[in-house]
Amino acid sequence: MKKYEFDIIADNIPKYVQIYKNIKNMIESEKITKNEKLPPIRKISNLLGVNTSTIVKAYELLENEGYIYKIVGSGSYASEIKNYKQVSSIIDDKIIGFDSGNPSTDIFPIENFKKAINMALQNEGASLFEYDEGLGYPSLRNSICDYLKSLNIYTDPSTIQIISGAQQGIDIICKTLINYGDVIFCEEPTYSGALEIFKNKGAKVMQVPLLSDGMDIGILKLKLEKIRPKLLYVMPNYQNPTGISYSKQKKKKLIELANEYDFYILEDDFLSDFKFYSEDNNTLKSYDDSNRVIYIKSFSKILMPGLRVGFMDIPIGILNKVIWAKYSSDIVTSSLVQKSLYYYMKYYDFKNHLKNVEQTYKIRFDSITDLIETRLSSRIEFNKPTGGINFFMSLPKGYSSIDFRNYLIQYGVSIMPGNYFFDNPIEDSFFRINIASTNCEQIQKGISIIDKNLDDFLLKYKNNVDFKNSRMFF
Repeated sequence: MKKYEFDIIADNIPKYVQIYKNIKNMIESEKITKNEKLPPIRKISNLLGVNTSTIVKAYELLENEGYIYKIVGSGSYASEIKNYKQVSSIIDDKIIGFDSGNPSTDIFPIENFKKAINMALQNEGASLFEYDEGLGYPSLRNSICDYLKSLNIYTDPSTIQIISGAQQGIDIICKTLINYGDVIFCEEPTYSGALEIFKNKGAKVMQVPLLSDGMDIGILKLKLEKIRPKLLYVMPNYQNPTGISYSKQKKKKLIELANEYDFYILEDDFLSDFKFYSEDNNTLKSYDDSNRVIYIKSFSKILMPGLRVGFMDIPIGILNKVIWAKYSSDIVTSSLVQKSLYYYMKYYDFKNHLKNVEQTYKIRFDSITDLIETRLSSRIEFNKPTGGINFFMSLPKGYSSIDFRNYLIQYGVSIMPGNYFFDNPIEDSFFRINIASTNCEQIQKGISIIDKNLDDFLLKYKNNVDFKNSRMFF
């Protein structure tokens, strides 16, 4: 810890920037070596006499620039840095961002949403800036129920809770159901944001491997015989990060097991509006005839992520607890956002917008699938999904995707290393490519760059890994 006792003395430079620069210099000079663990946030904040939020900002800046990487539940580690003098010369807007899950702005319905905001201002007046009732704006909840019919979900506005994005929804459900030490089952790999929330609540996370048609039911049943979870967290359609979709039989089996072993299922749905090539893109909730599924839907991937709005359909048995948990989080989601969304959905052809988004994503999906199959599949393991925006791949055994990420960024391509999606450290050969923010031209260019430089990477980085317990789940 002694090397972290540096001075923070410049009054005109934010403290988190000074901390970032000091740690960055230590990594570049190899005073902090590759894969060395950085001090925990609270420990270094006490050492330097600053708030923990200051350290969080510094670590986030280091991570964004590739100097460190996180392993969920373990901590932050130094990346290999030998190429970063070249990287620093790359302008961010020239990097092809296969690591981002945010949709590109060209699919945002900006003009129509402006009109919806103006309509809300004109019709609702000052009420836009008051608190709505706990569940959310009643007219919006009615519109959501109408929209859910297109997903074969038939529900009532009284069980719809408006939330400020799916991340808040997961947090609220944990506040409602999870006590310290409770067990949560989830997919392996899974969404890193959910893992962070589960860990922060003190839950014990147990991951169940995925097969090509969904969670391994055999392993799930073996675990259920020994341990009873409070919650099972799943993404049944176009799962993040793998892109895997569950078969109809497995969706129904999960509900059957939830009844048999008495637990709730938290379904995180971000893209089941679209068919792609899936045999069954129905939601798990659409098969739920026993109130076992808590359904979360975000508008981030199908509308605009910056709205920070979504909703949950809640089983009646936990509804009151969910309302209180939401109130303790932020009282209510913005009335301005809720009412503007209502006017947009009612008057500005939300269904047509969804068709346009589906077409955009499908064109990108077809483009990258063809490129991966023809250019990369002989050297990289790849399980072809039936749709979606995520592609999860694996380098040959003996290679690290963190090294691969650091290597590719010097050529202007950014990918997401796989360790973000696992609860336990693994041999990090897995990586995710996401196409939400890239158009077909960028996809073509990005895959061409990977193709052109892959053999050089495989030659230079063989057996350069530190984690030795890799598990392939395809």
